[in-house]
Amino acid sequence: MKFLDRTEETATFNRVLHLDRNALVVVYGRRRVGKSTLIKHVLVEGDVYHLCEEAKMQSQIDCFSNTVAYTFEGFNKVRYEDWETILLEINRYVPSKMTVCIDEFPYLLSSCASLPSIIQRLIDNKSLHYNLILCGSSQSMMHGRLLDETSPLYQRADWQPKIRQLRLPYIREALGCNDIEAVEEYAVWGGVPRYWVLRADYKTLYDALMSLLLNNNGVLYEEPVRLLRDERRDTALTSSLLALIGNGVNRISELAGRVNQPATSISQPLGVLTDLGFVEREVPFGENLKKSKKGIYHLGDNFLMFYYAFIQPYKFLIELDRQKVVMGIIKEKFAMHVGKVWEKLCRDFVTGNTIDGITYSMASRWWGKIPKRDNPEILEEAEFDVVAESLDGKHVFVGECKWSDKKNATQVYEDLIDKAGRLPFIRKDQTVHTALFLKRKPEEKIDFKVFTPEMINAALL
Repeated sequence: MKFLDRTEETATFNRVLHLDRNALVVVYGRRRVGKSTLIKHVLVEGDVYHLCEEAKMQSQIDCFSNTVAYTFEGFNKVRYEDWETILLEINRYVPSKMTVCIDEFPYLLSSCASLPSIIQRLIDNKSLHYNLILCGSSQSMMHGRLLDETSPLYQRADWQPKIRQLRLPYIREALGCNDIEAVEEYAVWGGVPRYWVLRADYKTLYDALMSLLLNNNGVLYEEPVRLLRDERRDTALTSSLLALIGNGVNRISELAGRVNQPATSISQPLGVLTDLGFVEREVPFGENLKKSKKGIYHLGDNFLMFYYAFIQPYKFLIELDRQKVVMGIIKEKFAMHVGKVWEKLCRDFVTGNTIDGITYSMASRWWGKIPKRDNPEILEEAEFDVVAESLDGKHVFVGECKWSDKKNATQVYEDLIDKAGRLPFIRKDQTVHTALFLKRKPEEKIDFKVFTPEMINAALL
């Protein structure tokens, strides 16, 4: 698969690596998100790229020495016994400008806890005559040991990007699919390039699922366990929390009860999962994210959302080679799963976008109670998929999202208009704008605004 997107990251990399001085760059992000591919994309002939492995310190130093020797012949004829010596020795071979990258850096930290202090001293003394890139998939270790204010390397990095997942439109290009298929593929693989590469080996989405996930020897069958092991040694609690959230247990009190622990004891692991992007805390539109007591938790990663909805609960069937049974469940409920991802994509589309000349702020869901249509004194539960206020506060956008071919669009829109007129937070000086987000443009004649995957894809580029 060809190199996609990362235009901004590539430009910043090239700028930082060509400063008049030597730079330190710290790159982190979830496993398989494309960190190494991005780095290799910007490195040039004569640079050094080394991928670390779990080993004792001397073995790691020897491996690094052999890697450097591919660029500088004879470098490994001497055996180096500490990191400071070998990092300084590279200076003797350096041309006018070059870069050394150490990938999966946390493996080195595990065998040499003092390495950040050694690098800090070399940087502060301007002892390194080359750019240094440190990269790792353990986000908690990379941030805590290299970027946190307690780290020796705190504020030493010239750039410290967290590499994020690719956006929706690029999966269409990667897999050669249409706009509707792109949303469905994105609902499974998210924006993780490695998953796209694996998926591209199969003719259909269901072929890929059968081989990669509905197979106890599949490459991605145990993927969540690998992701969690990168971040925490004790994965039992975090894995349980992901499974519960993925199956609809969304409130902290409910989660605490299901794992038989007080709510205070699961706040920290939930915070870690949120920082990693695996989990998101959501509050209704208009509520303060930090102060609201209405917050609920969702999986914030499409792949994990799919995995904990369709793989983890049915592993007992997969282990018994009942893959076709599980595939039947997936096909039956897949549209509902895609619908949840579609809602999120629609909120992303509205956020910061200008629609009919009006620019909107952060789009959110809203749920709560509104007056009943026929008896305003009685309140009823209601939910809105997309709500956003304009930057000037004069307008409110309200949208409904559907991922189904069976809905009567006109009826859905009339229901939306009716419910939006009863929202309690709309001020008299605000104008309400409404729209539907649909899988396909309605066949019937309509006089209201509809957004489709084609429009969302184009806008998110």
